Formats: sequence, C-alpha cells, structure tokens
Amino acid sequence: MENFTYHNPTKLIFGKGQLDKLPEEIQPYGKKVLIVYGGGSIKRNGIYDNVLTKLNEFHAEVYELAGVEPNPRISTVRKGVAICKKEGIDFLLAIGGGSTIDCTKAIAAGAKTDVDMWDIVTKKEQALDALPFGTILTLAATGSEMNRGSVITNWETNEKHGWGSPYTNPIFSILDPTHTFSVPRNQTIYGIVDMMSHVLEHYFHQTGNTPIQDRFCESILLTVIETAPKLLNDLTNYEFRETIMLSGTLALNDMLSMGFRGDWATHNIEHAVSAVHDIPHGGGLAILFPNWMKHVLDETNEARFKQLAIRVFAVDPTDKTDRDIALEGIERLRAFWSGIGAPSSLADYSIDASSVEEMAEKTVIAKPRYGNFKELTKQDSIEIFQASL
Repeated sequence: MENFTYHNPTKLIFGKGQLDKLPEEIQPYGKKVLIVYGGGSIKRNGIYDNVLTKLNEFHAEVYELAGVEPNPRISTVRKGVAICKKEGIDFLLAIGGGSTIDCTKAIAAGAKTDVDMWDIVTKKEQALDALPFGTILTLAATGSEMNRGSVITNWETNEKHGWGSPYTNPIFSILDPTHTFSVPRNQTIYGIVDMMSHVLEHYFHQTGNTPIQDRFCESILLTVIETAPKLLNDLTNYEFRETIMLSGTLALNDMLSMGFRGDWATHNIEHAVSAVHDIPHGGGLAILFPNWMKHVLDETNEARFKQLAIRVFAVDPTDKTDRDIALEGIERLRAFWSGIGAPSSLADYSIDASSVEEMAEKTVIAKPRYGNFKELTKQDSIEIFQASL
C-alpha cells in the first residue's frame, strides 16, 4: 500500500434519541442557524418539528432553505449562499440525505468567498474556507455525512460534477436510524446500491498489499447483502435500519481507501447520465456498474474480479477459468440488485440510443481520460452506455 495520513474531523453521533445533543453541538458556533432540507418529508414525519424544538432550547434565530433537489442544483446553492451573506448566518444544519448535505457543503463554502460556487465545483477556483455545518441524516446512501465530498448539478449546462475541500467536512453528524423509518422502498433500494457502489469503487484499484482494506470492503458488502432483503421486507425494523445506516457511512468516510486510490469511473459515467436525464443516482449506478465491470475485465485484472466473486458472491471456482469466475461474480451482483428491485437498463428510465453521444461527451468534460483502475476514454463511455440500453 502507499503511504497515507488519515484524519476525519467529523464527530459521528449515532443511535436512537441522539437528536437531544443538537443544542450543545451548535451553541458554540452562534445563534443564527440556516436549516437546509428537501421536499418536505421531514415535516410529515415529525423530524422538522423536533429539530425546531431543540433549536429553540438555546433561542436560535432560524432561517430556512427548502426544496433541495435529489440532484442538487447550483441555482439552489446560490440561493443558500445569498441567505448566508444577507443574514450573517453562523451555522448551517442539513436535514436530509446526501443531496441535502452536498448542497449544504457548497453553500458553506460559497458563503465564505466572492467566487461563484460553480467555479469551485468545476475546479477553476478553490474553496479557502467554509461556514461550520452539521447534519441530521434521514437517508442512508451517500456517506456525505462523514466526508468532504459533494456533487452538484448545473441544469443550465447539463453538467454534474463532484468536488470537495478540506473545509467541507461536517462538524458533526447525528445518525438516528429511526429517522430513516419513513424512507420509501424505492429510495431505500437506491441507497443500498449507492453504498455498495462506493465500496466497489474503492475495491477496484491497482495498489498492491491491501489485505486489510480488501477485507474491510468485503465485510461491508457481505453485511449489506445479508441485511438488505430483510430490511426491504420490514422497513421499520430498527436493527436493520441501524446496520444499513452505519454501512453507508463507513462506505465513504475514507477509511476503506487508506493507502490507495479507488477507481470512480462508474460514478463519473453515472453523473453524465443524471446530468442529462436527472435520474436517481442509485438507479443509474445499478444499471452501469456491472457493465463497467464487464467492459474493463481483462487478463491483467482478472484476479481482482475473481477475489470479489469468491469472497463476496460465493462463486465456486472448481473447474472454472479465472475469467469465468469473474464473470459469474458480476452476474451475481447484477442478480442481487435486480432481486431487490433495482433497475437493470437505461430503458427503465426511457433512455435510448439517441442520447448516448451527448452522455459520453459529458464523461470527458473534466479530462479526456478518466478512471484509476483502468483508464477510459469517450469511446469506452459510448460502449458502456450501449451495453446499458
């Protein structure tokens, strides 16, 4: 493995009733609080009222930004930045899933600069500071609650980019599994696919001697595979929600990738799809990841796929070539995702060949070659999209 320094400054506050700790966590930063949330589900399930009650305990001056999109948009980020600057906001509080948290990260950075946030998202400029913020997670999926990364969409240009900054780790994240009880089945499925995809992005790398990290990845995948069907049959089971929630956080808090750099090509490809068609991120990943795996599989990397197939998907290697074992593992991943109700083709979202060229072009906007496990080009993107139709 490579040399590394691991530091994660986010305080993880996990478990039932942990919302009670909200006042003591925010008070040191000031009383002017901007809460950021999405479509209003937190009002229907009672989380919104509970948060306001806690904020009132220290007489917080509360401002709101509602309506964050599932693929959060730069236009919404700019609204939040304007509120922060106009009102002198001291602290941001994201209440929701990864989209809300990603949007809040961008607002926090944008509030401390005169640079337009899209220039920071597209890496033309760098964030030099950010307002402090915390999160109350209501959807287990992205892991954004314990990392510095964020993904923002520009709907005017049909672009979607990931970015991050040393200043955009949450100060704290409150994870109460009961807050995910009201998440509908389809969103739960997308979250499961997303967190598994994060683990897989880590798993496919070219660095040698990573046995501990490999086992970390494999254990999370096995745990999610074991737990997901049970949860989908019992959506308000605390223990199942608890397990899935922690799995999502550990999948992308940088612990799994200590000492190496994962691939991340499939996320780049999916961002291109949802930039054009605004589909659910987890749904896009379910369609694309197995096709990326088949596309990049060759004799130089068969061992990696074989290891995954045997250790995670229990493929019997007897009398099979390494390639056969690898392909069977990929098919078992596809079968698992299909079995829990995830989509398997772009046609499931009414996406046809007419947009392949446009989507492929989006995959190489940042750079003409991408992917760390196996370098890809626009032509590779086209072939993966064609296989996914």
